[in-house]
Amino acid sequence: MTTDGHLLGGRVLYRQPASGFRSGLEPVLLAASVPARPGDYVLEAGTGAGAALLCLGTRIPGVKGTGVEIDTATADLAAINVRNNGLTGIEIVADRIETAKLSCQFDHAMANPPYHPHGSSASPVAERDTAKRGSDALIQAWIAGLCRQLRHRGTLTLIIPAGMMNTSVAAMDGCRCPCTVLFPLWPKVGRAAKLVLLRGVKNARSPMRIMPGLVLHQPDGGFTDAARAILSGGAALPLEGV
Repeated sequence: MTTDGHLLGGRVLYRQPASGFRSGLEPVLLAASVPARPGDYVLEAGTGAGAALLCLGTRIPGVKGTGVEIDTATADLAAINVRNNGLTGIEIVADRIETAKLSCQFDHAMANPPYHPHGSSASPVAERDTAKRGSDALIQAWIAGLCRQLRHRGTLTLIIPAGMMNTSVAAMDGCRCPCTVLFPLWPKVGRAAKLVLLRGVKNARSPMRIMPGLVLHQPDGGFTDAARAILSGGAALPLEGV
């Protein structure tokens, strides 16, 4: 069973499972941060029902996207969402990012990796558990799979919990795609960041920079103007600043 909704203030039609893994803010913020241009090729691991690629393809007409999703039923749903939004440049592949055989190199790669530790309580819905249950080894394998597909100077963008940062940065270094930007996502002013965006560049030699980041919520719980412009207005989120 699925439910119909929308993203980017109604610009994107989005069907997703009624139970199991349901998209939150993460894929929209991830898509907004990818520095793609029309004609660029973008790879996503764990694409789910396609939220990030749908937002990216809507923000940047002419972008070429490939989403890799391990769960066949979810991959089929992502393909339906692509068709419903008329995004002819996006394809969905039902496979694992660690072993998928893809036909080209990519200008950009992105992922919102699984992050629940193996020792945590399992979700009663198998698809949600698969989508969210991760480990250091799995994160390292995802990063290796994405980096392997990147061209020289291609970018890798991840949205991850702050506690996953050390493992992710080390894996990026090991794949010759060092992290050049760390971008915190602050829940509110004065609150610790639970999520961060990481940007890596294939074969880069630049040192990592920690950017000011983005505050998501006002004191009353509503979105800040900057966050609303991204989540509803479809604005870009430049990690390197403007």
